[in-house]
Amino acid sequence: MATRPAKEAIFEQFAADGISVMFGNPGTVEQGFLDVLEETPGFRYVLALQESAVLGIADGYARATGGPALVQLHSGVGLGNGVGLLYQARRGHSPLVVIAGEAGVRYEALDGQMAVDLVAMARPVTKYATRVTHPGSVLRVLRRAVKIAMTPPRGPVFVALPMDVLDEDTDEPAVASTIPSRATVPVPEELERAAAVLRAARRPVVLAGDGVSVSGAQEELAGVAEALGAPVWTVNSSELTIDTTHPLHRGDLGHMFGEHSAAALAGADAALVVGTYLFPEVFPLLTSPFSEGTKIVHIDLDDYEIAKNLPADVALVADPKPTLAALARLLGPARPDPAHKPAREPDEVYGETMMDLFAGELATRAGDRLVVFDEALTSAPALLRRLPPRRPGTYFQTRGGSLGVGIPGAIGIKLARPEAEVVAFTGDGGSMYTIQALWTAVRYGVAARFVICDNRRYQLLDDNLEQYWRERGIAAHPHPQGFDLSHPQIDFVKLAASLGVPGIKVSKPAQVEAAVQRMLAAPGPFLVDLITT
Repeated sequence: MATRPAKEAIFEQFAADGISVMFGNPGTVEQGFLDVLEETPGFRYVLALQESAVLGIADGYARATGGPALVQLHSGVGLGNGVGLLYQARRGHSPLVVIAGEAGVRYEALDGQMAVDLVAMARPVTKYATRVTHPGSVLRVLRRAVKIAMTPPRGPVFVALPMDVLDEDTDEPAVASTIPSRATVPVPEELERAAAVLRAARRPVVLAGDGVSVSGAQEELAGVAEALGAPVWTVNSSELTIDTTHPLHRGDLGHMFGEHSAAALAGADAALVVGTYLFPEVFPLLTSPFSEGTKIVHIDLDDYEIAKNLPADVALVADPKPTLAALARLLGPARPDPAHKPAREPDEVYGETMMDLFAGELATRAGDRLVVFDEALTSAPALLRRLPPRRPGTYFQTRGGSLGVGIPGAIGIKLARPEAEVVAFTGDGGSMYTIQALWTAVRYGVAARFVICDNRRYQLLDDNLEQYWRERGIAAHPHPQGFDLSHPQIDFVKLAASLGVPGIKVSKPAQVEAAVQRMLAAPGPFLVDLITT
């Protein structure tokens, strides 16, 4: 292989792995390879104005394509700005390949400007973090990073690329990274053990998370649930695990309070847990929410998550899709709903909130190309009532607890799937974390739509504080002023316009129909400030 500077060779490696776009925000110590990027045919740089927006866009792109998505951050300051969204990607298993430059190995002992241990910063929020110190290993390390990012359980990885190392020549060949297959099924004896536990149950329940969607196991999950006649609860699920109109679907267990999970699981004598852990709440119970004697069968490719907090009777490190298919064959035909198991509750009659009206109008007009990114938080129940997720790849939700993912996430999805009608729902508070991502949508002609659910508060904090009061017997009183966003009032339409995005404010029910029509007809990005108070 002919020698060439490592800063050129890295783009040969990216091309070998099918990577043709870099999401980033530039810096001086990355200027060498960013200069090469400009001369690289077929390679695209997507600029965002702050690192959280960069990572949010890349995360949406990776989720829509299956990854990997390449991210460039600027040394320690850029990595520091992006840590919150890297945590989001880590908890959500997004396969991001994050690179950052630094001044150079030769300067390491001088403790100069911006000097920091990048690997130590990145390690807590990534699956793998390393630093290249020799030009002869740059491509080898990048291949290792891609492999680790893409091997289930997937996740973000980080590689520090010192400027002087990239300036040196390398003769490494650029070849495609090897991604090991983990499409594994347990041996027959283990599958039969799982089936025996589930067959013996009178009141089984299924708990499913994002590992199901990563595996593409939605149909198989439904088949097992039908064979068991078991209700399905999603657990920390940010993508579709089962058609939410399926008669066995019961909803999400939530992510805040363990008492909610315990109430939903009362009476279950067996649980099939697939693609998640127990239990990912902010305030989980310190004791098991299951009744005494409840048997647990746990299936996941992430062996760390299996029996992490609660012991499992049958623990299978396996791919959910083929494993559930094999389990369904062992369980046999669908089991009728037992008389003692309550049927799905009829749909509750709800008032026509602004979100109900808007989402209902969108459901009528958007058609089957609609893809929703849901960061609506307290407005999400109305959104899901009117737009229940039914097909894989059409619904994405915030995950990991990070605010500000809705706007950039929708941009990333739209970049990956330009034929889709992508609409993000976010809050007024959440949107302000990454509002500058609108500029990126305009710059690259990304015709995503953005709906700000504007209640002029951090409403979720109000709701959680009220729960805190109830638990501790504290009398209700005014919420903290720090939860209030009404003064000064944010003019989202003018703010969007300053970034190049047209918009409209919707404060009355009579305005909803025209606003949805105008949003969907817009040739480029468009914002709706939906007043939900």
